[in-house]
Amino acid sequence: MSVTDRQAGPLAQSEASRTPSEAPGRSLVPYGQGRIRGLDAAGLGAHGAAMDRLVALGLPVVPGLTVPADASASLCEPDTARSAVELVEQLSGRRIGDPTRPLLLRLSASAPTEVAGLPPDLACLGVTPGNAGDLCAVIGRAEALHEVWTATVRMIAEYALDVPGAVLDDALLDTPEPRARVEALLALVAQHGSGPFPDDPAEQLALAARALLARWDSPRARRSRRAQRLPADLAVALHVQALRIGPADHSGHGTAVSRHPETGRLSPQGSFFRGVRRSAPPPHTGEPLDRLAGGTALLEHSLLTLERHLHAPVSVDFEVRDDEISLLAASAQLRPPLRASVCLAADLARDGALGREEAVRRITPAQVQELLHPQLRLTGGEELLVRGLPASPGAATGAVALSSERALELASDGARVVLVAAETNPADVPGMLASVAVLTGSGGIASHAAVVARGAGKPAVCGAEGLRVDRAAGTVRIGDRVLREGDPVSLDGRTGAVYAGTLSVSVAGPPPELSTLLEWADGMRRLGVRVNADTAAEVSTAVALGAEGVGLCRTEHQFLGERLPLIRRVILAADPTARDEALLALEHAQHEDFRALLAAVGNRPVTVRLLDAPLHEFLPAPGQALDAAEEQRAAALREANPMLGLRGVRLALLHERLYPAQAEALFTAWADVAATGVRPELEVMIPLVSLPEELAAAAAYVRGAADAVAARTGVEVPYRLGTMIETPRAALLAGELAEHAEFFSFGTNDLTQLTYGFSRDDVERQVLANYQERGFLTASPFARLDPHGVGALIDLAAQRARRVRPAVKLGVCGEHGGDPESIVFCDDLGLDYVSCSAHRVPVARMAAAHSALRERRDESGSTR
Repeated sequence: MSVTDRQAGPLAQSEASRTPSEAPGRSLVPYGQGRIRGLDAAGLGAHGAAMDRLVALGLPVVPGLTVPADASASLCEPDTARSAVELVEQLSGRRIGDPTRPLLLRLSASAPTEVAGLPPDLACLGVTPGNAGDLCAVIGRAEALHEVWTATVRMIAEYALDVPGAVLDDALLDTPEPRARVEALLALVAQHGSGPFPDDPAEQLALAARALLARWDSPRARRSRRAQRLPADLAVALHVQALRIGPADHSGHGTAVSRHPETGRLSPQGSFFRGVRRSAPPPHTGEPLDRLAGGTALLEHSLLTLERHLHAPVSVDFEVRDDEISLLAASAQLRPPLRASVCLAADLARDGALGREEAVRRITPAQVQELLHPQLRLTGGEELLVRGLPASPGAATGAVALSSERALELASDGARVVLVAAETNPADVPGMLASVAVLTGSGGIASHAAVVARGAGKPAVCGAEGLRVDRAAGTVRIGDRVLREGDPVSLDGRTGAVYAGTLSVSVAGPPPELSTLLEWADGMRRLGVRVNADTAAEVSTAVALGAEGVGLCRTEHQFLGERLPLIRRVILAADPTARDEALLALEHAQHEDFRALLAAVGNRPVTVRLLDAPLHEFLPAPGQALDAAEEQRAAALREANPMLGLRGVRLALLHERLYPAQAEALFTAWADVAATGVRPELEVMIPLVSLPEELAAAAAYVRGAADAVAARTGVEVPYRLGTMIETPRAALLAGELAEHAEFFSFGTNDLTQLTYGFSRDDVERQVLANYQERGFLTASPFARLDPHGVGALIDLAAQRARRVRPAVKLGVCGEHGGDPESIVFCDDLGLDYVSCSAHRVPVARMAAAHSALRERRDESGSTR
């Protein structure tokens, strides 16, 4: 393409937009004057508009000017280019060719918005073979100058002086030394170009503008814009900047972000490069910012000012000349570190630059969860062993242990252990708690392994397809890969991925500013947030994380591990005398557990669910009973479908002293704790009710226990009695149940299971993944509450219960209580609280606040 051909494209814009009498400098807009002239990003380009903002904020910027997009081709004309050179010299207080205070120019382009495929900057405009030596002497680093000069000459030669690109590339390949490269390119221009490479800086600038616009107008660039859904003829503004030359010890350039990625605190982070600015500095040549001549105080002030203006962590490009910093560019970080975003939101609100509600809106519940749990640092070269269900968030790495006993043994020696099992049961809990993570081949996100892991704050991956454990051989097979006990694995409970070997894990721990934001969020939400916790230690953890009380204490979880024989003796007692003895031992043990739990709860509400666990969790495995008679009794009690069998209130009606024993232990513990001045708001819950008659009978057991404790101790324990809505029939009969119950807690794990007819232990891996791939479901209904079926039952139950008992308290204690979208649904229904595992409490607090803020915004919008 000839020079004449090139003029027909971008230069034609200039000829059409200018009149013969128009002065050459009329199209030149110094940085900071664009707004005064009524120009915005459409005319100034994104860079010009940004520099205008920086000047308006009183920040130091590199002297320069913009040629607006509709007049950018005018810079290709010598008169306009000469006016631009003179104006930049005036703005910078330097002159090109001055040996004492040298000045060069840089030319760049910007579109109205961020766009890929912009032409590269052209720098070192004004260098000539005659003054290059003097400039190198001033800088002290000749190589840097010649590298930048080479890139500029090469592009001008191809796009403005018609030298074939292949000829230029061959010359560069044959000439590795930087000074010789420039000489070779200048010789090629003289030989093959439409004209020599000029020494005059204005003529160089005009050619540079022609080259940039020709590159922008090339077929490849136009295709790129079409791929970005941008107009192929999108115009760009041109920017001429002063490139002030100085000694390398006192001059250079760099990049910086405003916040430390690990702490989130305001602290400039980046690199500094000495010498002439290059588009892509050689790797590992940068220096820490603390080596900046003159220090980082002015840079920190600039970053702070920009954060207050942009309301975001920022990044800047800057230049240092004579120990003074000037900004070359500034923008909000596209993907700032999460800790930086959290700290900035709190800082802005404390400084009054942002309202507290807006600060809370800026941090999502998902981001809260990310901060609370460690993450794997992935590089892309990891060996993925298997992908299962993300059952409990967080990441960990450790040695494979194939049994609870082995996990306890290895952990006692200080090893980090990942418990790997086909599935887990209550007897495995001690080993699960001793492990850093859990991996199972079966089960879903509401399975035993998942619930226990979430409660303990440990990462877990469940339902890992193809995982086969051979305890006898001490191996686990995952597909074609065989691991031995002791081999290291790493897993991510947030994604469900399991990797071979020991991977790097980021340290969890949110900045203190997250607590500040959550405290503000607490003042904005309507929905209460409680915890599912079974021990004093879990309650203490949850209270520290902001729980307002206990929404579910699963008393069966107090019989795990060493306590398992206590409940097993009750169920397998050979005669009434043996059962009474077993119940007495159970009552004593539970009394101690309840007293510690209630003391930890303090004066907060606590919902204690009486025994509700599938019977098979308490029975000994075949061959593990104490004797043949016990083995026979256990075999007689085994069920084909234990989740729908003898559990909850059904077990209590069969063993009539079970619930009274539990209730007496609970009320006696409350009396003991009350004597110390602590008065928890006690709620006693009857589980798995389907018939009003079941609830009435169980309620009589509880009231009888309260009367017995009052007669024995003289203390009348205040309590509410309620039930857990876990069956569709209970939801449909909520009005009749409300005649006996003062509160309902929706057990959405079982309610989902029974509404869909899905087994929560099996269906996720075998069915739900396929349903999600087909688009039947957008998410597992065990992870996100189904608003149309399960949610409709909750809504119906709430309405019917309130008609009978207007003050009935309503909550959710299934795993959906920690899911942000499910929390919004619960809030919309007007439920009183949600309850979730301890480490999801901060997530629920933020989700409830976001729900309330969304509702306020909707109401505000509807009134306008």
